[in-house]
Parts: sequence; structure tokens; C-alpha cells
Amino acid sequence: MSTHSPVSDRPTAGVPGPLHARPGRTPGAPDAERILVDVAAGDTLSRAGVVAQLRPHPEVRVLDEEDRAIAAVLVLVADQVDDDVRDRVRRTSRNTVTRTLLVVTSIEEGHLVSAVESGVRGIVRRADASPDRLIHAIRAVAQGGGHLPGDLLGQLLASVGTVQRDLLGPRGLYFARLTDREQDVLRLLAEGDDTSEVAQKLSCSQRTVKHILTGLTQRLNLRNRTQAVAYALRNGLI
Repeated sequence: MSTHSPVSDRPTAGVPGPLHARPGRTPGAPDAERILVDVAAGDTLSRAGVVAQLRPHPEVRVLDEEDRAIAAVLVLVADQVDDDVRDRVRRTSRNTVTRTLLVVTSIEEGHLVSAVESGVRGIVRRADASPDRLIHAIRAVAQGGGHLPGDLLGQLLASVGTVQRDLLGPRGLYFARLTDREQDVLRLLAEGDDTSEVAQKLSCSQRTVKHILTGLTQRLNLRNRTQAVAYALRNGLI
């Protein structure tokens, strides 16, 4: 999850965007390149420690409390992922454009999934939270990417696989929203086959092919098989 994507929310001319500081605030790097950061913690000492690590770095500007609504990244410091942390992240994701980077003392496997579901975009363990690592993670989150330690990324991928295999798969549900059979049908239709040719290649009846297409179009709220093929191609499902 340590991927980076291009910054898309650049400020318009003369108007500072959420990633950037307003002109004339803090010396260092050009204001247009500074990432606006809000730091929050359950205790004053923890917040002060993170702020002290970030302030010398010209890549970011730590906001005062009255300016936190314009932050690009919320650095949220916590001992663990509990209900208060999840609620704070959900409120931030729902009410602002701010993305959350969690600095946490420890995190259990089950709590990792719930943190991501709540809207956390990156996680750094407190023991690993050096200034350079924090800046790297803040930059990744601000640019729309994410940041996870390697072992947590492995845990997250394993959890997704377990949910698919043990919970969704037996019920005929898939994260990709297409079953293997649906993918086969749409792939052949995309190659130009008609219903009878699809049925022949998949060793089933034309009625079965039509039933698969009807269920697919109804579930995805699509009008016809042409839309279904276009949907699958557009979303990289076939």
C-alpha cells in the first residue's frame, strides 16, 4: 500500500489548495509546495512530540487548531485502534478532504482491517516514527496514496483473502463483483461470440448463458449485455 499517485488537487491560480500552505506564512520551502498537516493526540505530550519532529521540515506546515479544517493530512497519534480512534477517522473522512495517517503504539490484526475500513490511509508505528519516515508517509497520504509497514501490508492482504475465501466465496460474492463464470461469459462476448457460441465454448446451454447475463445486469444495474461488457472492460474485470 506504499503506492503513490499523482497529486490531482492542485490549487488554482491565486487560491491555496488543501495540500498547500497559504503564501507568507512560514520560511523554508516555497509555500506552494508545503503540505498542510494537523496533529492530534489523546495527550498534550504526544502531540507536542510529533509537532517538534515535523516543524523543522520545510516539506510540511503544522497547522494551528483554528486552521485544522484546511489540513491535507491529519496525523493522529494513539496507543491502539479503539472506538474513539475509528470515530475520529470516520468524522474526518466524512466531513473534510483531510486524509488520516495513524501513528500507533501497537495494532492487532483485526484492528488493522477496522482502521482501513474507517478511512485510515497510512499507518506508522510509534517505535518507527522518525522524522524522515513521518515525512515520507505524510507525503504518500497527501498525494492520494497510502503507507503501511511491510508486515501490516501482508496482514491486510491475508485478511482480504480470508474474507473472500471463507465468507464471500461460499455465498457467490466476490470483491471484483464478478464470478468466474460471469467473467468467462463477458470475455467471450467481448471477443465477438454470440450466445450460442458462448454456450458451446463453456459447455452449457444458451438458457444458462442468458440466465447468467440477466443476473449480472440486474445486480449491477446495467441495461443490457453491451453495457455489461463495457463495464467489465472499463473496470479491468476481464
